[in-house]
Amino acid sequence: MNRALFPSAVTAFVKSLIVVAVVSAASVGSAQAQHAPAAAPAAAKIDPAKGGTLYDSGDTARGLPACVSCHGAAGNSTIVANPKLSGQVPNYIYKQLVDFTGPTRVNPIMTPYAKMMTDEEKKNVAAYVGAQLAKQGAAKNKDTIELGRKIYRGGIADKGVAACASCHGATGAGVPIQYPRLAGQHQDYTVAQLTAFRQGGRKNSVQMTTLAQRMSDDEMKAVSDYIAGLK
Repeated sequence: MNRALFPSAVTAFVKSLIVVAVVSAASVGSAQAQHAPAAAPAAAKIDPAKGGTLYDSGDTARGLPACVSCHGAAGNSTIVANPKLSGQVPNYIYKQLVDFTGPTRVNPIMTPYAKMMTDEEKKNVAAYVGAQLAKQGAAKNKDTIELGRKIYRGGIADKGVAACASCHGATGAGVPIQYPRLAGQHQDYTVAQLTAFRQGGRKNSVQMTTLAQRMSDDEMKAVSDYIAGLK
């Protein structure tokens, strides 16, 4: 009788072990799922339309003024101290807005506003202005246009100043992601930025700091005027 029951007892015991193993595995899986890091939220899609709304209207609830008040309709600034943003490389605009929130590009006007903006808003505004049609600028000083052309296209060899065109393109259109558009930019603004690079007021480009420190005031003015007339 005991011999007859033995195989059944063994079978029952094995089955019980299998059930325990399955339950344990399920419990471990559940515990791992509970402690597993949550999946990162999907990055928000860049929305130029939202960027345009913020650019044109700002956000009064946060005290964030409309960008258009300083940079003009569609980014075509008419104030020579404020840069034209239309047609600018979006990645460049985004980087500058980020840099304004840190120590490398402190500006009494832009720094507070950039800090108010979310990362998503920075990207949206950058996408909006980058998609706008830039209006043509013009060179003003015929006496320095040739010097400006030589510097832009060929650099200043004896000072170790590289040709501007080697990074910003022959027509000043810039290179996506890497280098900004310069064509048509206000002369005064370009001179101010070169001066800031030279004097250490702007520290967000090692390349530009090095080059600006090798340029004279007259050279900066000449190339800035030439850039204003690029198409």
